[in-house]
Amino acid sequence: MSDISDRYRRIAAAFTERVHAVPADAWDDPAPCEGWVARDVVGHMVEWMPPMLSQAAGVDLPAGPSVAEDPVGAWDVMNAGIQAMLDDPDIAQREFIHEHIPRMSVPDAVNMVMVNDVFLHTWDLARATGLDETLDPDEAAAMFAGMEPMDEMLRSSGQYGPRVAVPDDADAQTKLMAFIGRQV
Repeated sequence: MSDISDRYRRIAAAFTERVHAVPADAWDDPAPCEGWVARDVVGHMVEWMPPMLSQAAGVDLPAGPSVAEDPVGAWDVMNAGIQAMLDDPDIAQREFIHEHIPRMSVPDAVNMVMVNDVFLHTWDLARATGLDETLDPDEAAAMFAGMEPMDEMLRSSGQYGPRVAVPDDADAQTKLMAFIGRQV
């Protein structure tokens, strides 16, 4: 197994824990992402990750239930598919070719784009549903350190809201979430 496979497993486990803990009546609670509810946080990933992997790497993940009917099942099927893909040495040799990012291996692309999305949306799902919002502090610090120098480019992508001001002595998680535009 690779470090990327292990990183995905660890970060996805934290998201999966939250997905499984969402009370049945909380899936339609408002999420921090404008216009989204908790179900949309899961739906976002289930809707964009499989097609991107298929188009950019020729990897087809198993289809799960719809997020509308079963957000837990939809996440679990996709998550298992991504983990199996990362654990497959043949797929690790494939190239990921997408117009918006440089060519790289499938695991490197998953690490750069998808793992980070799962990490950030763990907080969103937890905030929406009243669950534990605590993220891994080392991951939060590393992600913030890596994203901050790319502020202008990331902001211009339209994927992040305006940066929210926080005290200089705020912890890494607070700085990271405020950097991507979340009210913390």
